[in-house]
Amino acid sequence: MTIIIKNKETLLIDEFKFKCSIGKKGFTKNKTEGDYKTPIGIFDLGNIYYRSDRIEKPVSKIKICKIKKNMGWCDDPKSKKYNKLIKIKKNSQSSYEKLYRKDSKYDLLILIKYNYKKVKKNKGSAIFLHLTKDYSATKGCVAIKKKDFLILNKLINKKTKIKIT
Repeated sequence: MTIIIKNKETLLIDEFKFKCSIGKKGFTKNKTEGDYKTPIGIFDLGNIYYRSDRIEKPVSKIKICKIKKNMGWCDDPKSKKYNKLIKIKKNSQSSYEKLYRKDSKYDLLILIKYNYKKVKKNKGSAIFLHLTKDYSATKGCVAIKKKDFLILNKLINKKTKIKIT
C-alpha cells in the first residue's frame, strides 16, 4: 500500500482522497535544512506519535508511541543526533523540533523516513505527516485534518510507503 501525495493539496490512499498541505515553497528533489520544501521521493513510514492528554490511543498496525514533554526531533546539522528522536535536556546546545507543543499540529504525527537511514547533514530533518486545522503551508511536512488522519491510521501498516511527487 502506498500513500500518494499527488500535488500540493491532494493525498490519496486506497479509494480515499484527502485534502492536504505541503511545504510553503513546494516540492524539491534537493532538500536542504530550513528550505520550507517537501522532499520528492518514495519513503518508508516510521512510528505514530500521539498526545495522550489530548487524543485517545489511535488504532493502527504501526507502532504507536506517546509523546512526552521532553521529546524532540533534532534538526541541528552539527549534531550527531541530527534527524533523530531525542530527549530534550535543559541546557541543550542543539536545535530541535519540540514534539509536545501548545498547538495541536503534533497531537498525531507519523515520521516520514526521509534522510533517515544514512543521514546526510543539512539535507533536511523532522519530515512528518501531521495535523492541520486550516491547510496552511508547512515547513516541509505533509499535513491533513484529524478526521482524515484517523482513517489513514487504520489503513496503513509497516510496509506502507509514502510517494511524494
